[in-house]
Amino acid sequence: MLFTFFCHFGETVSIVLETVFTIFSESILSIFKYSFVIENMGYANTQQKAAGIHTRLYSRAFIIDDGSRRVVFVTADVGMISQRVRLEVLQALQQKYGDVYRQDNVVLSGTHTHCGPGGYFQYTLFMISSGGFIKTSIQPLVDGIVKSINRAHQNMRPGRIYRNRGELDHSSINRSPHSYLNNPEDERLRYKDNTDNQVLVLKFTDLDGDGIGMLSWFAVHAVSMNYTNRLVSSDNMGYASYLLEQDKNPGELPGQGSFVAAFSSSNLGDVSPNTRGPVCMNTGLPCDYLNSSCPVGGTKMCAAFGPGDDMFESTRIIGQNIYRKAKELYATAVDEVTGSVQSAHQWVNMTDVSVQINDTHTVRTCKPALGHSFAAGTTDGGGDLNFTQGAVEGDPFWDGIVGVLLGKPSNETKECHHPKPILFNTGEMNTPLPQLIMLKMLIMDTEVVIAGLSNVYTHYITTYEEYQVQRYEGASTIYGPHTLSAYLQKYRGLARAIAQNQVSELPVGPEPPFFMESLVSLLPAAPVDRKPANTSFGEVLQQVYPIYRQVGLTCGVPQGSELVQNSERDKTFVTVEILDNRTETWEVVHTDASWETRFHWLKGSNQQSNATIQWFIPPSAPSGSYRIRHFGHYKALKGLRPIISPYEGSSDVFRVASSFYY
Repeated sequence: MLFTFFCHFGETVSIVLETVFTIFSESILSIFKYSFVIENMGYANTQQKAAGIHTRLYSRAFIIDDGSRRVVFVTADVGMISQRVRLEVLQALQQKYGDVYRQDNVVLSGTHTHCGPGGYFQYTLFMISSGGFIKTSIQPLVDGIVKSINRAHQNMRPGRIYRNRGELDHSSINRSPHSYLNNPEDERLRYKDNTDNQVLVLKFTDLDGDGIGMLSWFAVHAVSMNYTNRLVSSDNMGYASYLLEQDKNPGELPGQGSFVAAFSSSNLGDVSPNTRGPVCMNTGLPCDYLNSSCPVGGTKMCAAFGPGDDMFESTRIIGQNIYRKAKELYATAVDEVTGSVQSAHQWVNMTDVSVQINDTHTVRTCKPALGHSFAAGTTDGGGDLNFTQGAVEGDPFWDGIVGVLLGKPSNETKECHHPKPILFNTGEMNTPLPQLIMLKMLIMDTEVVIAGLSNVYTHYITTYEEYQVQRYEGASTIYGPHTLSAYLQKYRGLARAIAQNQVSELPVGPEPPFFMESLVSLLPAAPVDRKPANTSFGEVLQQVYPIYRQVGLTCGVPQGSELVQNSERDKTFVTVEILDNRTETWEVVHTDASWETRFHWLKGSNQQSNATIQWFIPPSAPSGSYRIRHFGHYKALKGLRPIISPYEGSSDVFRVASSFYY
């Protein structure tokens, strides 16, 4: 049986998975030093600077080995995998393992949460939108991914893989249905919906049949947490992982159990979890169907919501839907995957691919460029300026400004991208050099799984027909109208090389650069931390009440500041602890990785910071005595040298009971 994953973005690698050996592990992606002034990656909103923790970010690694060859698949709670992250991960793996883990057998995929860190790209456009190149952002991502692979490598043991698939409805909508309807009718009739509702599950067991992990794909954007959120969050896909891991690791804290559940991104390009659809926030009326704008307020006022009453509730509902379907498919999976592991890899310059579309016509891809509708954003997060989706004509004002900053596109580039009016002419910039684009691919019998946002981010890939409409997705298809045809041509070549045992004959292609210069951080250095006179770092400002029922509890905690890199799985900024009356010791029941906690960090005036910890007490919480603790670091000067020191704070002891009368 031929079992393949198809990696939508990134380098071209085909990996045929049929296995007998497997193990996986997870590692926390560090909540890094100074992280709470770093811009989040995804919405390109400079006001969305992280200021706390909703849920932790994890890297989950799966190693599949047939006794002679292996492949590593990692799904990480980040917006997408950048080329720089991948290059640094491969460097670290080469130093530790030599040629065991290489370009051709390591696949890194991002879940596409828009509430993770930015600053981990080495190319200009991404650096502009996320505070530059931030070493304290990229290093924890690389470390966390490498640690998850290390743990998987150290714990390999024989096992089996089973697969199952099913449909999940009422959890996604197409955010550009007008574009979809431009596809040929006979093609659209092949599908029952305008989004892919399939959930694919791989079930991993040991030789005794005991479950040790699950890897799943479902196509939906991880944007239930909207652009107003300032908490680090793994969003709906991360919550699905959280639920299944808590289910399979009873009594364990998040990230501590042996069972690993990964929910990976798929073909989510135009798929939104905001199932109520787009409305004008100022009137409540539906947005304009063609360009997703409002009569007053334009695209910024048009937003999609739901299905919950707020973004936290929406994240819970969508994540829970995905979790329940995957759990059902996991429980009933009996179709065993067997065979060998094979892989192929090739670097491709996607700016210059010739595509034979029929017997008489050849077309080419273009130098990368983004259109005007890219700046309009989507109904999941609209742009701030007066751009609209569906723009097929430029704007002299913006074209003039951007042309001065980035250079005007050549006539050849403009003609190649038609009907896209070019806003950002990224392919003809020279500082840093334009990005080389790569692909990756793995094949399963007759079904293809698209593991999106893998290895290198190349924006979107629409069909030729959807490109003509030039909504956000078409404007973000950077290699022009024939991008999809070029990718498919390259994928067929890789699959053919594997099937005919000719992988060694594939050209390597042009390797990407590893920039050492022109990587500028736009993030100011963190100042020293201060506190009011006659107080201590970690001192509680607002104490808890003596008793609570199963309702939300908010405890104001410390004067504190620098939240220093914290990458070990047993470290946290927050604990909720219950007193064990038998031993008079405190037991941790929740951390900052728990869904029930929220950690808000507010940088105030005079370089003073306050943290607020919320514990939303679940009905299942045992009655008893509790306390909330906070751990952090502050930065001070000793002479002229900065010194970072730890501090901690604790609330008073309080009781949780089923009634106030006890």
